[in-house]
Amino acid sequence: LAEQGMTMLVVTHEMRFAQAVADRVILIDQGHIVEESSDAQEFFSAPKTERAQEFLRTFEFERVHK
Repeated sequence: LAEQGMTMLVVTHEMRFAQAVADRVILIDQGHIVEESSDAQEFFSAPKTERAQEFLRTFEFERVHK
């Protein structure tokens, strides 16, 4: 889609999928934006907020190169 200049908004709880396909990530917890990153790989490798760090620790991630 990006090559065609198109954007897609995906809401998911599947963090491995999000890591593989996202360019930008917004983490929402109980209806509030906890963290927003225009660099998805940075979000997954070095989340800035304590809540995002806590949440992502529950998943195992592999390095993904797009």
